[in-house]
Amino acid sequence: MSLFARTDKSIFAQWWWTVDRGMLAALLILATTGVMLVATASPPVATHIGLGPYHFLIRHMIFLVPSLAMLIGFSFLNRKLIRRMATLLYMGCIVAMIAVLFTGMEIKGAQRWLHLFGFSIQPSEFIKPAFIIVAAWLMAMQKEKPGFPGNALTAGVYALTVILLLMQPDLGMTVIITSVWAAQIFLAGFPFRLLILLVLAGVVGLVGAYYGFDHVHSRINRYLDPAAGDNFQVEKSLEALRNGGFLGTGPGQGTVKLDLPDAHADFIFSVAGEEMGMLVILVIIGLYSFILLRGINRLMECNDMFVILAVGGLLTMMGLQAMVHMGSAMHILPAKGMTLPFISYGGSSLLSMGLSFGVVLGLTRSSGREGVSRGGLSLSAPPRINTGSVQKP
Repeated sequence: MSLFARTDKSIFAQWWWTVDRGMLAALLILATTGVMLVATASPPVATHIGLGPYHFLIRHMIFLVPSLAMLIGFSFLNRKLIRRMATLLYMGCIVAMIAVLFTGMEIKGAQRWLHLFGFSIQPSEFIKPAFIIVAAWLMAMQKEKPGFPGNALTAGVYALTVILLLMQPDLGMTVIITSVWAAQIFLAGFPFRLLILLVLAGVVGLVGAYYGFDHVHSRINRYLDPAAGDNFQVEKSLEALRNGGFLGTGPGQGTVKLDLPDAHADFIFSVAGEEMGMLVILVIIGLYSFILLRGINRLMECNDMFVILAVGGLLTMMGLQAMVHMGSAMHILPAKGMTLPFISYGGSSLLSMGLSFGVVLGLTRSSGREGVSRGGLSLSAPPRINTGSVQKP
């Protein structure tokens, strides 16, 4: 039995029949998995630094509630409201990131956090979705209005964002935003030579970061030559994955996690591997793959450039972030402190992902399906994306 009848014309019924319920279900499963993993991974970390055993779990739940509220709430918005929200958010993030440079908290050599009302907020987490949506809007506007300098404005927005990120410094976030922007440029159909130039600039930038930032130099050297420095975190991460085997040691039964720094955040993938085994790890990877493929499938049915660029960018962001987290845990990539979307502990990350995929769900809502309720005979016709093309910014 369905939650709403197809003849129901209420706003909630219309949302239910047009939102991607499969993607929504997968996101909720990831969030539930995150609660279970934070519950088992965080007590040793909290106890080690003199906090109550459920300190991080309680804070995780405090942030998860508004994150899920944004996931649902933003999926009701049309693209006009989404563009306005993203523009205001981007401007607010720029102000916050400038404030971080003067008043921000310094943690592990990086100045990225603002302390507000007893919580640490990381503005760079929120500038990711804001930048992606604003960049998509500007590039789409140039496609619609050839005289509008959308591409030049996008380049300026990108440059401002990257400069502020590097001043913190946050190379990992810079790489994510640069990669997402490159994906948007590709989706927009820009000349291929521009992509080549961007790739070359990225390579030059990484070489410059290697010689210009001591922590980047150290991490890459330790990745290429484990004997070049302290690899305790990575070694413990790999040990945890080996200890879990195929079926895992069981929830709460992991032992390697007791010595794994940031087990609840940057290395929660390793905790999942130790306690739940390779089988559950494959399920988690499958959920991320399902979300990405589901989103791409929706874009295949869309002819609105803004929706394609915004949703494509947000999906790329999630895929890259998950890949970097998993790759770091398995020593496939140099160690980089990055959360696993919807699973790791981290309030700013949870809120940012809730906002991002609320937008994805909102922009990919179908305008209807051919069927008996619409006077058609076929129930298998693909949904048309509700782009709201009649609305103007």
